[in-house]
Amino acid sequence: MSTPTPTYQAIAQRKQAQLEAQIPAEWRLPASLIPAGMLSVADSITNAKEYQRVNVMNIPRTCEILTGRELHITEKYDVQGLLRVISQKQFTSEEVVRAFCKRAAIAQQLTRCLTEPLFTRALTRARALDAHLAQTNRPIGPLHGLPISIKDNFHIPGVDSTTGLAALAFQPATSTSPLVALLESLGAIIIAKTNIPQTLGALDSCNHLFGRVLNPLSRALTAGGSTGGEGALLALRGSMVGFGTDIGGSIRIPAMCQGIYGFKPSVGRVPFGGQDAGHIAGNSRIALQAVAGPLARSVADLGAVMAEIVPRAELFGEDCIPGVWGGKFPSLKLPESQPRNVTIGVVRGDGLVKPLPPVARALDEVAEALRRTPGVEVVEIPVPAALAKCQGVAGRLMGADGGGLMMDVLESTGEPLIPWLQGRTKRGKEMTVQQLGKLQAQRSQIEREMMQMWNLGGVERRVDAIIHPLAPHPVPELDRSNAVGYTSSFVLLDYPAGALPVRAFREEDLELGKPMDAPVLGSWDKANRELWDEKTVDRRVYLDSPLSIQVVTPKQNDYELFRAMELIDRAIKVQVDAKPAASKL
Repeated sequence: MSTPTPTYQAIAQRKQAQLEAQIPAEWRLPASLIPAGMLSVADSITNAKEYQRVNVMNIPRTCEILTGRELHITEKYDVQGLLRVISQKQFTSEEVVRAFCKRAAIAQQLTRCLTEPLFTRALTRARALDAHLAQTNRPIGPLHGLPISIKDNFHIPGVDSTTGLAALAFQPATSTSPLVALLESLGAIIIAKTNIPQTLGALDSCNHLFGRVLNPLSRALTAGGSTGGEGALLALRGSMVGFGTDIGGSIRIPAMCQGIYGFKPSVGRVPFGGQDAGHIAGNSRIALQAVAGPLARSVADLGAVMAEIVPRAELFGEDCIPGVWGGKFPSLKLPESQPRNVTIGVVRGDGLVKPLPPVARALDEVAEALRRTPGVEVVEIPVPAALAKCQGVAGRLMGADGGGLMMDVLESTGEPLIPWLQGRTKRGKEMTVQQLGKLQAQRSQIEREMMQMWNLGGVERRVDAIIHPLAPHPVPELDRSNAVGYTSSFVLLDYPAGALPVRAFREEDLELGKPMDAPVLGSWDKANRELWDEKTVDRRVYLDSPLSIQVVTPKQNDYELFRAMELIDRAIKVQVDAKPAASKL
C-alpha cells in the first residue's frame, strides 16, 4: 500500500507546477546551461551541503535567450537613465518590461528567486503606459515604465502571498498593499514577487513551497533572508529595484550576501501595512515594528525611488508620516562654505560577538579610505554598553505573540520547519501587557543611552553617521547564518541603516593556519567563531564572496543616510580604483 502524500507536499507540487507554467517555453534554459547540482525543490532544503561553489552570473549574457538589444536594456542603465530613455521614447515600456521579464525567468531557473512571475500582468500594464505616453506625451508618473519586483508577502489582488507556507497557497489576495498601490501610482511596473524563508523568520531563504534561493555568486553560500529572492534577482539584473522588509536584517543581509545595496528606513518612511499573514493582526504595531525598503545595484538607484516614495508615503500608508526627501547633511561639494567636516564614527562590534578577521579588515579599509577623503573626520567610537542589550530585547519583542498562530498554520498541513528554524522556532506563550510594557521600558532606556553615541558626550550632534559590520562573519554557507544582533539592534533603535559592498574576499583574507586568539565573549561569539575555525569550515569557501559594511544614521535621518552612503560608497570606489587591477571586484 502506498503512503499518502502529506498535504503540504501535495500543495507544494501544485504550486511549483503553477510557477513553471508561467515561464514561456522560449525563455527556458537548455539543460546544458543549468549547472550540475540543481537539486530538486525538496532536496534543496535537506541536502544543502551538496551545493558547490558555482557562479552563474554570466549565464544570462551567454545563454542567447536575450537579444543584444535586451542585454543593452538590462545592463547599461541606472534607474534615472532608464526612465529618461523611456520618456524620450527610445524604448517602449513594453520592450523594457519584456527584457527584464525574460531575465527574471532566467534568474528563476538558476536560483529559484521567484514565487509569482507576473509577466503577463506586467506586459499588459506596460502596453497601457505606452498608449498613455503616445496619446498625451506625458508619463504616468515619475517612475513610468520602471520594472521592479517585490517580496512575496506584499499583496496584489488575485495573487498569492504565502510567506513560504503551504497552507497559505492558492488563497489569492483580495486587497492591495499600500506600497504596491503607491509604486503603481508612480508608474512602476511590478514584474514578479520573490522568494522568502518559511515564516519570513530565517536568515536563509528556504521553504517547502518554492525551495531554497541560491546565491548566484556561489551556490555554496546563502542568499540571505528574509528578502533573499530579491537579492538574487537583482544581482542577476532581473529587476531594476526590489522591495523587501526588515525586522532583523532582512533587507541588509541579502544585500550583503549578493554584494548589492540595501536601505532599511526609519518607521513611517515607506508603507509597510497590509501583510500580517501568519501573525495576529496588528502584531507589528505592539511589538517590534518591521519596515519596508528597497534593494538596488547602486546608491543612486536607492535614492531615485526613495525620493519619490518618502514625500507621498503618508497618502498611502496609515503607518507613515509626512516626509521630505532632503536634509542638512554637510556638503562636500563646497568645502570652503562648510561650517564643519562630515563626521563618520567607527563602531567595530556590538559587545557580544567579535567580528571575524576579514570583516574587521574590510571595516578598517573603509575607515582608512574615509580618512583620506577631504572634508571627512573619522572618529573611533567605543562600543556603547547599551548596544549589547539590544539583541536580547529585540529577540523577545519579535516573539511577543508566542508564535501560536504561525505554528497553527504550519501544523494544519503537516509542514515541518526548515533546517534553519529547527531548534530556533517553537510554540510559545503570548506576552501579557505587563511583560510587553516592561520590555518596551527597557527599550526606551536603551534608546536614551544610545543617544550619547551621536554627540560624544557633548550638547550638540557631532557624529553624522557610523560605519559598522553588517554581520560578524563573511557570507556564510547555507544554513549557517547567526548573530542577527548586528542588524536587529538598529531595528529596535529605529535607526535607518544601509548595506554597502566594499570588495571581494581575497586570498590574503584567508589567514590559513592562523586561529583567532582573542578571548571568547560568550555563546554567540563561540558560535560565530565556528565559521572561521578551520576544523569546522574550509575558509576557501569564502573566496570571491562580497565583503560589505553597514552605514547607520540617527532616527528619522533617512535622507542623511542616503547622503552618507553616497559619500562612503564614493570613498570605497576611489580606494578600489587605486588598487592594482587584480584586486578589484
